[in-house]
Amino acid sequence: MADRSYLDWPFFDQRHRLLKAELDAFCAQLGPLADDERDVDETCRALVGHLAGAGLLRLCAELDVRSLCLAREALAYCGGLPDFAFAMQGLGSGAVSLFGTAAQRDALLPRVVSGQTITAFALSEPDAGSDVAAFATAARRDGDVYVLDGVKTWISNGGIADAYTVFARTGEAPGARGLSAFLVYADNPGLRVTERIALIAPHPLATLSFEGCVVPADQMIGAPGDGFKVAMATLDVFRSTVGAAALGFARRALDETLARVSSRQLFGAPLANLQLVQGQLAEMALAVDTAALLVYRAAWAKDSGAERVTREAAMAKLHATEAAQRVVDSAVQLHGALGVTSGHPVERLYREVRALRIYEGASEVQQVIIARQTLAAHAAEVVPG
Repeated sequence: MADRSYLDWPFFDQRHRLLKAELDAFCAQLGPLADDERDVDETCRALVGHLAGAGLLRLCAELDVRSLCLAREALAYCGGLPDFAFAMQGLGSGAVSLFGTAAQRDALLPRVVSGQTITAFALSEPDAGSDVAAFATAARRDGDVYVLDGVKTWISNGGIADAYTVFARTGEAPGARGLSAFLVYADNPGLRVTERIALIAPHPLATLSFEGCVVPADQMIGAPGDGFKVAMATLDVFRSTVGAAALGFARRALDETLARVSSRQLFGAPLANLQLVQGQLAEMALAVDTAALLVYRAAWAKDSGAERVTREAAMAKLHATEAAQRVVDSAVQLHGALGVTSGHPVERLYREVRALRIYEGASEVQQVIIARQTLAAHAAEVVPG
């Protein structure tokens, strides 16, 4: 039984504890669908339908960060694809929730919550990921429309999404200040899926091409030149949830390991009796709790009204993903040959957890963000003379 004592921490309200029970009940009824990698497109569509049917996609429109984190932790504990299906509904529509017009929100969000529309967040490019100032995709104003040209890649839900939040250069200012965000529908002429990308832990991923893609001007999200602000504010909400997904993977790895070392006999006694094993278990438990503290600290701060939680979210994402990698690796080691047997839970976790240290800003990028934020806070406190 996974540890639930953290629900008594002061970060949470009673509604969050009730949500956790709702999430656990949902995960219990998913069965084999949670791990079905045979046709990930179809599995993800089915999971979105199940999430919508259970009413859980409401969280993607409400954007209570603690609720989003609890959902991702619970779903990741259950399986990588349930977490992915939920997270992309939130990330793909998050910019509209935060910055969209009333018309944009009314057109998109009810369909996201009902599972009728699958969304995606199209930020990365072949030569630009975290360095948004290097983006080459451009949007040219032509009367009442914008014409988009460029390429986006590593786009989660690419190929199955019905709507994409796309970031393109509109040229209001140099670098990051000259970007804008657009809501682009998959059936828009000029938008093509040019490549499907296979990963070690399969999920829908694609490269998108925009060739003379005409987008109505009223599909811009926010004001011209606000694209960087839109992207960063969206990531401020969802970066902590990546840490929550890592936390879910780590909790599952720890629980699988506790069960294994308690039942596996070695030299006439349970494996858990060995002090070296106990040392590894202690490190795993410590990693889980410290990750949880950082994740839910960042989520609580955002929900409590902090304008920006860039530093807190970066810390949560960095520590939780790196810690989860170590926890899962220890789980594989303590499972022995079972840990590298295809289809075993810890083998799937080993494949699933690796990408979290890369997407939505690699660990090295998070280190830069944390350092810059810390230096800026120090500089602001220094009194000249």
